[in-house]
Amino acid sequence: MSEPATLATFTTLRLGGTARHLVEVTNEEQTLAAVRSADPVLILAGGSNVVVADEGFPGTVVLLRQRGIDVHNEDGTVTLTVAAGHPWDEVVETAVVNGWSGIESLSGIPGSAGATPIQNVGAYGQEVAETITQVRVFDRQRDEVVSLPAGDCGFAYRTSVFKHNDRFVVLSVSFRLLASPLSTPIRYAELARTLGVEPGATAPLDAVRDAVLKLRAGKGMVIDPADRDTYSVGSFFTNPVVSPDDFERVRGAAAQFGEPPSWPGGDGTVKLSAAWLIERAGFRKGYGREGSGVALSGKHTLALTNRGTGSTAALLDLAREIREGVESRFGVVLHPEPVLVNCAL
Repeated sequence: MSEPATLATFTTLRLGGTARHLVEVTNEEQTLAAVRSADPVLILAGGSNVVVADEGFPGTVVLLRQRGIDVHNEDGTVTLTVAAGHPWDEVVETAVVNGWSGIESLSGIPGSAGATPIQNVGAYGQEVAETITQVRVFDRQRDEVVSLPAGDCGFAYRTSVFKHNDRFVVLSVSFRLLASPLSTPIRYAELARTLGVEPGATAPLDAVRDAVLKLRAGKGMVIDPADRDTYSVGSFFTNPVVSPDDFERVRGAAAQFGEPPSWPGGDGTVKLSAAWLIERAGFRKGYGREGSGVALSGKHTLALTNRGTGSTAALLDLAREIREGVESRFGVVLHPEPVLVNCAL
């Protein structure tokens, strides 16, 4: 266990104060020992979906560094069991190279495999909930390792039973993929256009991966140390899901801007584009207060970025300003997508 370390080193935002203690683990035995002996405890791997307070974390931060992909071939399918600390994009790349279909549209997402079920990570029409078969976790309440089938994980839009819940520590995740050189049907219109196919069609896995990586890079959503637009947590707000009546109200409020982008949200609800609402509420790409050290990405209004001299407090102030501006203009409340550690919006 090391002396206090600045957590900014371990987050894609490059923000966050010190931890009381920091321990790095490279196997399951070390993970269980570290978690059992620490309270409070914060688990970090890629640090791509957390906002850590400037005051840091008043406990032990466990850095998950265990890696590995176990492959089990079945009839027409392949099950990958991936260690929680394994970089997620390496998992996707492995699947694409080997002709395993089901996660190709999730290329370029930073962070670890163990974080994907927590957030029910999704992009370009795919979610990990569609391929996860089970999540192996340490249940701190029962003090034992258990395997939760997908049906017990509470997967929903950008959430699960693991989010905002320190009971479970993810140890590994199993994904069932199709043995196929072709993607799952392309659902996302922008990706379909980029690939030159109709929505619902399929495409070669490598073509889908290449297209997604280019689209993400164009939005500053692929980590690049030389590009401050990537000093972020990716999408800071989730796309709001509203009732049909609320959607009609938003359409009226947004009439001067044209039809708001929308998609079916399930159970008769409507999902709106947070980025579209943010921009039409007056927050353009690159928006930020002078001298604050934080701003909206110059490439995408859904990413709040640290320009290199920012602070968590300044980032949250900007997030509040945007949230209040959207609510005032359209009557829609935006909710943060990342986990807020020792801080609140």
